[in-house]
Amino acid sequence: MFHQENGSLVREFAGETLVIQPWGKDSLRVRSTMRSKFENEDWALLPRPRIESAGIVIANDGSASITNGRITARIDPRGQIAFFNQKGEVLLQEFIRARFGNLQTGDGQIDQEAIKYFNSALKIYPRECKAILGGDYRLTVRFESRPEERIFGMGQYQHGFLNHKNCVLELAQRNSQASVPFAVSSSGYGFLWNNPAIGKVTFGKNTTEWVANSAKQIDYWITAGDEPGDILHNYAEVTGKVPIMPEYGLGLWQSKLRYQTQEELLAVAREYKQRQLPLDVIVVDFFHWPMQGEYRFDPDYWPDPAAMVKELEAIGVKLMVSVWPTIDRDSSHFAEMRDKGLLVRTERGVAITLDFLGDTVFFDPTNPKTREYIWNLIKQSYYDKGIKIFWLDEAEPEYGVYDFDNYRYYLGPNLQVGNIYPLTYAQGFYEGMAAERQENIVNLVRCAWAGSQRYGALVWSGDIDSSFESLRVQLAAGLNMGLAGIPWWTTDIGGFHGGVNDDPAFRECLVRWFQFSAFSPVLRMHGDREPHSKPLSTTGGGKCASGAPNELWSYGEEVLAILEKYLRIRERLRPYVRSLMAAAHEKGDPIIRPLFYDFPSDQGAWTVEDQYMFGPDVLVAPVLYESQRSREVYLPVGTRWISHGTGQLLNGGQVVAESAPLDHLPVFFRENGSARL
Repeated sequence: MFHQENGSLVREFAGETLVIQPWGKDSLRVRSTMRSKFENEDWALLPRPRIESAGIVIANDGSASITNGRITARIDPRGQIAFFNQKGEVLLQEFIRARFGNLQTGDGQIDQEAIKYFNSALKIYPRECKAILGGDYRLTVRFESRPEERIFGMGQYQHGFLNHKNCVLELAQRNSQASVPFAVSSSGYGFLWNNPAIGKVTFGKNTTEWVANSAKQIDYWITAGDEPGDILHNYAEVTGKVPIMPEYGLGLWQSKLRYQTQEELLAVAREYKQRQLPLDVIVVDFFHWPMQGEYRFDPDYWPDPAAMVKELEAIGVKLMVSVWPTIDRDSSHFAEMRDKGLLVRTERGVAITLDFLGDTVFFDPTNPKTREYIWNLIKQSYYDKGIKIFWLDEAEPEYGVYDFDNYRYYLGPNLQVGNIYPLTYAQGFYEGMAAERQENIVNLVRCAWAGSQRYGALVWSGDIDSSFESLRVQLAAGLNMGLAGIPWWTTDIGGFHGGVNDDPAFRECLVRWFQFSAFSPVLRMHGDREPHSKPLSTTGGGKCASGAPNELWSYGEEVLAILEKYLRIRERLRPYVRSLMAAAHEKGDPIIRPLFYDFPSDQGAWTVEDQYMFGPDVLVAPVLYESQRSREVYLPVGTRWISHGTGQLLNGGQVVAESAPLDHLPVFFRENGSARL
């Protein structure tokens, strides 16, 4: 039943092959298949590190165990897997409700070996492979639940909860939802569902259940850590780390729904310079092209991109351009890409994946030939003109209808591989830029999957609502994204949809959002502001309308003064932010994280969901409600804190009341910490 193979523990029973192997520090990879052999895909994982010295024990009672550092997996005679830390404490164990053999021996006595195991008539097994007629399997893996356990990470969901316990999460990509299936548990483990299939996870009170709607094999990775930082560091070692954030990533990025002409964009950059407001990046948004899929500037509105880049560089501003994966049927590349199999296919019906200002089909970045084809177009039209930052929009991709079963990629059906789309989208640009010997690569991406971080993905939270409610949701989303191993995260300041420039309520929301973003990984102005301006024409890049102005001075002098104040604070924090970016690159630390990340022994820190740490030395208590002018702040134990508002030195382990007028965000600095203003 059990044997060892290349440092792995293998169990073969009733058609199932189960393999547990060491994969990184204090970590194990678990795979199971009912097929004749395993698929040769590592998915989110980097190639296996050198084979660690694993301790494998095969017992005479039909059980076995494998140990790698601080984690041990034990398989009992029923096939149930349980994971233990170095203290022998259970981290996680599979859920099984079934009978184990006959409780009587041949002479009619009770079999004491059999009675050790819980017996049930429910016939529920921990690993389930239900065959899909004519296809592969619907996979389910069940684990015992601890009602008091807290679950974090998992990417970006718009439900507003930091703790996912008792939540059901769809494992699928949507606009503003990024499924990154890595969970960090308060019980001392991290768990990666290493499967890009569409599915769901239920972190229930009675059971934890992972489901892939269509897949070939079970595949997950688990690590043990005494502290959350240990878990994230182990995860980063096996899935990759972000590059070094370049200097322009530390300052302000200026964007709006959309600058319509080259001269309009340059005028904005010049005004920033004239007002002596620091600006690092400015953005050319969508429909600067004559048609989707052309991947070039429309010369009627952007006559000299190279000269534009040169002028911006002269004043210290980088240019980023938007790229969409949509190929219009009337574009010059559509027929060739279709014929070469570079587009997403539909299983039934007409191949239309998004209908927005044209009849378009998404390109398929899971195909290496597609990635090469698209990069060659990008290089010719943008990169060779000096543009070195790209905005990879529509990265889920955003289907007109999310019928996941109706789309097929090069790597397989969407149901089996769909969640990997944004990773391969970022991969194509990263590899193309790296081939040009560019270092410190960063691209803004509207979605991610496990491992996207290694391709320089700066993820933002999508087309979200402009409201305080949405701001509260983004706080939880950003913290969980960091705990899912994606340290580069940003959000549209003020939200994307619905902000009216001269509305006092929206201006208040924008101010509070900007203050929060000043203490976030990337400070980025963007949004679809009202009222809209009209399209410039009915053809090419002129047929797309634009939003109202969205520069710092667009909201009146009072708002400008506050935004400038926090922009200056961000600038003074550059050395500190630079050190946070280095820690993300070197170890995988999130830039923003819940209080418990830095204070894991403080039980009070585990329950706080409306504050966060900006690195190890800055505690931020964002203002998340309209008209709120004060708030309570919990200061973790183990250090003393300096109030940015009052200058008071305060002991940790207490709740303090902090004033929060509109021009002030409650922020506290760790005594003797490295952050300085």
